[in-house]
Amino acid sequence: MKILIINGPNLNLLGTREPETYGDKSFENYFSQLQFKFKNTSLSYFQSNIEGELIDKLHECDHEFDGVVLNAAAYTHTSIGLGDALKAIKTPVVEVHISNTHAREDFRKKSFLSANAKGVIFGFGLASYDLAIESFLIEKQ
Repeated sequence: MKILIINGPNLNLLGTREPETYGDKSFENYFSQLQFKFKNTSLSYFQSNIEGELIDKLHECDHEFDGVVLNAAAYTHTSIGLGDALKAIKTPVVEVHISNTHAREDFRKKSFLSANAKGVIFGFGLASYDLAIESFLIEKQ
């Protein structure tokens, strides 16, 4: 199984940005742990702060990946284009968030992605990614 993890804006700063909310581990270090944990699964990673690049990457998924784990970060709450991209592709997408977005500012409670995602996992820190990957593997069984 081939799974792509896509991270949106500011997630390149994990480990230094608001560690009380997002933790103190960089995503690159965490991704290495994911690759070790899920060694029988092909994991790829893409991060961009640019909305159009995220949309382009999603468009490529139908030909390359069995599933996508997407943390669109702030674009979750603002991007109709990303929501439309999820609707346009056949590859199943699990939306993830590190923090519990419903326990934060009101604007973070609205997602333009959830309606077109296979599922949503949030509030479990970086383990949200583990849970999303496991959801694809359980379904495959």
